[in-house]
Amino acid sequence: MTELAAPPVEQRTGVKRISHWIDGRSVAGESGRSSPVFNPATGKQTGALDLATEAEVDRAVQAAKQAFETWRTMSLAKRAELFFRIRELIHERREEVAKILTAEHGKVLSDALGEVTRGLEVIEFCCGLPTLLKSEYSEQASTGIDVYSIRQPLGVVAGITPFNFPAMVPMWMWAPAIATGNTFVLKPSEKDPSTSLWTAELLKEAGLPDGVFNVVMGDKVAVDAVLNHPDIAAVSFVGSTPIAKYVYETATSKGKRCQALGGAKNHMIVLPDADIDMAADAAVSAAYGSAGERCMAISQVVAVGNVAEPLIEAIKQRIPQVKVGDGMDPASEMGPLVTKEHRDRVASYIENAPGEGATVLVDGREGAPEDGFFLKPSLLDDVKPGMKAYEDEIFGPVLGVTRVDTYDEAVGLVNDNPYGNGTAIFTRDGGVAREFQFSVQAGMVGINVPVPVPVAYYSFGGWKASLFGDRHIYGPEGIDFYTRGKVVTSRWPDPATSKVDLGFPQTR
Repeated sequence: MTELAAPPVEQRTGVKRISHWIDGRSVAGESGRSSPVFNPATGKQTGALDLATEAEVDRAVQAAKQAFETWRTMSLAKRAELFFRIRELIHERREEVAKILTAEHGKVLSDALGEVTRGLEVIEFCCGLPTLLKSEYSEQASTGIDVYSIRQPLGVVAGITPFNFPAMVPMWMWAPAIATGNTFVLKPSEKDPSTSLWTAELLKEAGLPDGVFNVVMGDKVAVDAVLNHPDIAAVSFVGSTPIAKYVYETATSKGKRCQALGGAKNHMIVLPDADIDMAADAAVSAAYGSAGERCMAISQVVAVGNVAEPLIEAIKQRIPQVKVGDGMDPASEMGPLVTKEHRDRVASYIENAPGEGATVLVDGREGAPEDGFFLKPSLLDDVKPGMKAYEDEIFGPVLGVTRVDTYDEAVGLVNDNPYGNGTAIFTRDGGVAREFQFSVQAGMVGINVPVPVPVAYYSFGGWKASLFGDRHIYGPEGIDFYTRGKVVTSRWPDPATSKVDLGFPQTR
């Protein structure tokens, strides 16, 4: 990405300076480096993002470290009360943050509102933190001895988040982290950072103490500073698999706890007995929603047997009805891609598909709006393993169709894939559906549901190269990730009964 000198960006018409949030206030960057932020619907630069130095990351960490000592002592009742206030404020202003999100990411307003709503579900889950942190107690485990467990916060924790969900994914991280008594440093994507600053200001308004939530803008310099900082106890990451692997290996080599969620290649299997209209609606919705920039998007439909022709025809009939345009336009159903470079990369898969033996049924390059970073929905047929359109996570509005003869072949495609984020099956046969959820190798499974993102009281995460670490994000596993257990064995005896005993303690 082209670097710009940060000053004097404030003087450029329509270009705002986007800075850090440290210890409860906005802090201008000092590195002299910045990165452009665009409106994807127009292609015009709207912001210049300060890129943090290692010293600026350290300043945020030190603010979080100092705030931790007080924050962790706040009662569960007061923390829960604060989270109810946070929930109400975000709910009241969800349209405000959705517009900020759309202006930098490009997704349509209805999709942005949906993102905020799904993030709110995790905040609502965290409102029950007194129950979530309940542990176990065993009275009279031995004569006069009681044993109980408690869960305590880790300290300063950090989140590194992607461009595709600039509100929701950070909520998946900071909400359980802060609720359980940790303090937080967020490094958002450089492409759409303003939502994070909106969040910081709202948390301050809700009454969150200064230093509990901090935002450092940046590139790889900031990422490495987070991964190597000795005072950061844990790191959460969502992004591509190569970077997830790098984050996990670097963080854990420094003794940190790490959950790093990577890429995906999500298959949707359609059996001959499926409802064709329902399956076609689902495929179009799951492939082209948010311009395909979702780690849970369906990018590959696996058509079993004779279902292929009617299914493809039904999908082709629906594609022209998808209204592509500026995300701020209420009539738009799909917006642009996030950057010109990403749009061009996605378009290359359409261009190269025929050379690999696939058939372009619908070419999204044709008729796309010229202003901005637009690409209309595309459909490829005869996509097979070994082709780049099959192997790669395209992360755009390109849906591939793979034809197989049997159910076993279809499941084999899913299980042989290096990714294991999500998958779905469309069928009327309950027995087949049950066998599928039992044997398929993916972390999230949909049965007649194309995008099976779990509700907030379950946890989100894939298998294989889609996840590095042993804890999924949010839900019960999120609470576990941001806390550590402690077991206390206590006795309150009569001092007169005390004596020296060098033997191994007996529980009798």
